[in-house]
Amino acid sequence: MPQQVDVSKVKLAAHNSTPLAIKTYTLPHETEVYLEEVLSVFLEEFGQAAIKDNIAYCLRELAVNAKKANTKRAYFQEKELNINAKEDYEKGMRDFKQETLNNIDYYLQKQKEMNLYVKIVFHAKGKTLTVSVHNNVEISRKEQMRVYDRIARSRAFDSMEEAFSSVLDDSEGAGLGIVILVLMLKKLGLDEDALDIDTRDGETIAQIIIPFSNVHLENLDALSKEIVDEINELPQFPENIVFLQKLITDPDSEITDIARQISMDPSLTGDLLKVVNSAQFMLPKRVDNIVEAVKLVGLRGIRNLLYSYGTQKLLQGQQSWRDHSYKTAFNAYNLAKSLRKKDILDDAYVGGILHDMGKIVFSNVHPDLLTKINNFCKVREIQRNLFEDLSAGLNHAEIGARIAMKWNFPDVLVEAIKYHHEPTECTQDCRGVVYTVYLANALANLEKENLSYDILNKEVLQFFGINSKAQFDVIWKKLEDAFDKEQERDAESR
Repeated sequence: MPQQVDVSKVKLAAHNSTPLAIKTYTLPHETEVYLEEVLSVFLEEFGQAAIKDNIAYCLRELAVNAKKANTKRAYFQEKELNINAKEDYEKGMRDFKQETLNNIDYYLQKQKEMNLYVKIVFHAKGKTLTVSVHNNVEISRKEQMRVYDRIARSRAFDSMEEAFSSVLDDSEGAGLGIVILVLMLKKLGLDEDALDIDTRDGETIAQIIIPFSNVHLENLDALSKEIVDEINELPQFPENIVFLQKLITDPDSEITDIARQISMDPSLTGDLLKVVNSAQFMLPKRVDNIVEAVKLVGLRGIRNLLYSYGTQKLLQGQQSWRDHSYKTAFNAYNLAKSLRKKDILDDAYVGGILHDMGKIVFSNVHPDLLTKINNFCKVREIQRNLFEDLSAGLNHAEIGARIAMKWNFPDVLVEAIKYHHEPTECTQDCRGVVYTVYLANALANLEKENLSYDILNKEVLQFFGINSKAQFDVIWKKLEDAFDKEQERDAESR
């Protein structure tokens, strides 16, 4: 069972300036989650919840580095090598990474037997929070110089994309973790002095010092402006779609007028009939009459179909983007249906289709950057959207929302796009749709992304009545099976 955070104890430590220490030998995933939750409570107490993801990355980077340092000592002892002797060090490091990866459980157990620990200490003093990561082996002079070199290298970079382009190679992100840590602090308005690594009383201590009075989140950098310029150069929404939107909102319009206008566009007609005959509408027989189709879908459904259709015409993305969007839309529709929320079915479905449309612009402006971010996050087992946010100033969700506003989409769709990674930031009126698209996207990403039940937004899970991982897994499996069956039906009908 994951350890539960004693919130009252953490709050007491925050307000009484009492150090709060957490000790581990192997730093399992459950402990990483626990540490992040403790950090969240500290930051919320000081009104700094917005910087949680940034500081959580820094904490995780330092804790994992401390664990690796302990593993290195256990490995060198196992091989009877002197870590401070040049020849022994070079010999040991040749095979250290591969051998420890192949037999990590053995070396984690060995460092536990050697009493090599990692201790994380949270200490709030006034308006400053210090997060310290201790491990009880002293960093060697050579290792310390290497870390300082990486910190110095970070001065050369003004933005995250420069770091990815210059430091990261295809084999490993050698030193990139520390470089990004310093850049992340810089994004918060803190300089490299906010990070300190030293030895004391047989321990290596890495500290992040966060004076809240100095913290401010940077918004736009050069790349962000470039992306915004790209948005401004996008074409206007197609004229026939705009005209249809006006027809739908005109109280004097007849369904036959709308159907006639749709039928003038063969591609739109085909898309409408495809949607009507999909499992979404569960009709007993196939519909081929456009007037009947409009009646069945309804004016709101037609309106949303137009947003989806027009967007995909203007943003011709990769097949993988379309596949993921349809899967998210399928999940969103069925989640909304499970809540018996008929009023949000259409918005949830289209929100699922459109939630990632900012990625098309993002990847068109800097196609190599997303690949490098993906590779780095996969190796580090961290969520990608944090680095999109840092590398672009604005993440793809913000970019997509700006596009949607440019094209006069309704607020509920703008918010579904903007907050599909940060659902609790949305307005109360849009909560049902945004929460649904968030969870639908998470379910669609579960296999290929570094996602797990314990990092999903708890408020959203409660909104859907999900109280355990077992319950969540049942929902995920049911949706996966239903989607596979729909794909089979679509393939048979083609």
